[in-house]
Amino acid sequence: QVQLVESGGGLVQPGGSLRLSCAAPASIFTVYNMAWYRQAPGNQRELVARLTPWGSTNYADSVKGRFTISRDNAKKTMYLQMSSLKPEDTAVYYCQADRGTTNYWGQGTQVTVSS
Repeated sequence: QVQLVESGGGLVQPGGSLRLSCAAPASIFTVYNMAWYRQAPGNQRELVARLTPWGSTNYADSVKGRFTISRDNAKKTMYLQMSSLKPEDTAVYYCQADRGTTNYWGQGTQVTVSS
């Protein structure tokens, strides 16, 4: 059973920053596409940012210029650095890994942006 373990969520004021982490097994980390999704109450889960094994990235328009996805191969950990956070960024954030028709999900971590 593949486990993706997220951490780093919490409560932050508008304009603040948070960094999410996702630890993955070595068998997954270097060959799977890795991504962050989020789901707010009443909304569908949406892609936030994606990172391929060769380092290509793409972002949702709503987070471009504010969020940065990255990876540390030595630590087998993916990150999402979130800056200039807005109340509409409030959601459960999920780590995802996919390759072809195979995909794995983490348990999610809550991010709340509120004053």
